[in-house]
Amino acid sequence: MFFYEIAFAGLKLAPLTYRSESKIKNGTKIIAPLKAKPREAIVLNETGAPAFECENILTIFDETIAESYLKTARFIADYYICEIGEALSLFITAKQGAINPISVNTRIKLNDRQNEALRFVDRPKPTLLFGDTGSGKSEIYMKLFERVLNDNKTALFLMPEISLTPQTEKRLTGRFGSLVAIWHSKVSAAKKREILAALARGEVRVVAGARSALFLPMPNLGAIVIDEEHDDSYKSAQTPKYNARDCAVVLAKELSIPIVLGSATPSAVSFARFERFRLRGQFFQDAGREFRFVPSASDAPSDEVIAALKEATARKKQAIVFLPTRANFKYLFCQRCGESVKCPFCDAGMSVHSEKRALICHYCNAVAPIAQACPKCGGELSADRHGVAEVAAILREALPNATIAQFDRDAIKSDRKLRETLKLFNDQKIDILVGTQMLSKGHDYHAIELSVALGLDRLLAYGDYRSAERAVSLLVQLAGRAGRKSKALFLAQTMNAKFFAPYIADYESFLQEELVKRDSLYPPSIRLLRVMIAHAIEATARETTKALAKKIEALGIAEIVGYGSCAIARLKNKYRYQILLRSKSAKALITAGLIARGKLCDVEMDPLNIA
Repeated sequence: MFFYEIAFAGLKLAPLTYRSESKIKNGTKIIAPLKAKPREAIVLNETGAPAFECENILTIFDETIAESYLKTARFIADYYICEIGEALSLFITAKQGAINPISVNTRIKLNDRQNEALRFVDRPKPTLLFGDTGSGKSEIYMKLFERVLNDNKTALFLMPEISLTPQTEKRLTGRFGSLVAIWHSKVSAAKKREILAALARGEVRVVAGARSALFLPMPNLGAIVIDEEHDDSYKSAQTPKYNARDCAVVLAKELSIPIVLGSATPSAVSFARFERFRLRGQFFQDAGREFRFVPSASDAPSDEVIAALKEATARKKQAIVFLPTRANFKYLFCQRCGESVKCPFCDAGMSVHSEKRALICHYCNAVAPIAQACPKCGGELSADRHGVAEVAAILREALPNATIAQFDRDAIKSDRKLRETLKLFNDQKIDILVGTQMLSKGHDYHAIELSVALGLDRLLAYGDYRSAERAVSLLVQLAGRAGRKSKALFLAQTMNAKFFAPYIADYESFLQEELVKRDSLYPPSIRLLRVMIAHAIEATARETTKALAKKIEALGIAEIVGYGSCAIARLKNKYRYQILLRSKSAKALITAGLIARGKLCDVEMDPLNIA
């Protein structure tokens, strides 16, 4: 008789011991009874016979999680402070199959500097490819994949979110044909089964996708590329609250394969932690490109911006207009008492969605009629900021002959709509694209001669240690969207031109200055842990927070930066408090997290937002 520790995938349970008459390999999928109900589980390891009676393992499948992936799951459970079953819920088991050798030739010719970069990143260690927009990072990725495939291995290309899928799919399939599969949340269950079967047969050798693609059973994985590595969407907001970028580094180290983190605006953390290759392109040296700052405290388009849009469209040229807010307004405020129209379930303002004639909470999705007067005092309502839909409406009125499209999550709700909109834009059937951060996500817009950034000051003023990094990164990314093939103008509407101006052509100097400011206070020189406490009764949440803070402080294992009510004090009818801890030691923070974890408390290692 053999005894095994197993984990029930997806359940918040510690490993349990079961017995089997057969020898079972670690990582094997099985079925075992839990409270008399058969459930799928994963074998973790063999163990000695316990002193108590054990249940029998019922079924043993010929599907496994490879040892390197199992070790990565253990890392996720330990580092992100969750049960191993919760970590294993991310992974997909597969039958082990052999793949036949193939020969691939991308016909890509790299220049001397690109070849130097390729040699730098094609090593079994994490490297940062810090390349300006248009400097040729994609070609380097493709040549790396070509080498990997010819070595009879597979390659993984991670993207921030599905907004990159159409362009990336076209680029990859153009080089590797049917060997490519795309994986993200919008892919149907049937299509995903097809992809997994093709992977096992060796018919798919390159997978490109969002963060969930990291957990696919890639046979003989030979290289990982993380494109736009700075993007926040690599961090999961759900338990396990992992960062796919960091987990990919762990997996690559287990496999001793190259992992390339690429970006024109790398995160300060990656810039400091990884060996880097600086790939400079011609983008910022283009004498025909003009960068101009328009002084305005408003996030509505100024007269100068509208004039520039009129001039561009009159010449049959295209433009993109960015702002950080979806819908029409972020909040409606009362001019008499100053109160905002808030969600009845959250301590957050509701956003106006004119096309739905409704107020919608972007946190809990509660819907209410658009208020005509202040619910508190009956005063007149107004808005102090603009959203994508309203700016699009302003521009349609100012430029009646221009075709203007909205490009945010309210307008782009499916992969089909995304592809359709981008095709219309690249076919020049749309003159102006107005949208949120989706505009900056690496799309190759062909004929843009004007790029406009609105609302940067709101990002800069956000109460978070990464607010400057987010704002400057976005500024540089947006500047890179225009003029890929011709002269262009970039307009940034801001009252902080003196802050932004030095960095628009030198993001590296921003990172160096930012690292000095953060030293000993914030990542990367120190790690953070956020403890969230939520309860329907505010007094319970408040007192739990105080007691927990005192307990952690008495143990002296980590510094308490502060604790108290969250910026959004109530969400989904629960009052929210937080404790922010920091330490140079990840082990100390994990210990504090294990102490804090409980029914009312949720812990998050390396939080990206602390406001």
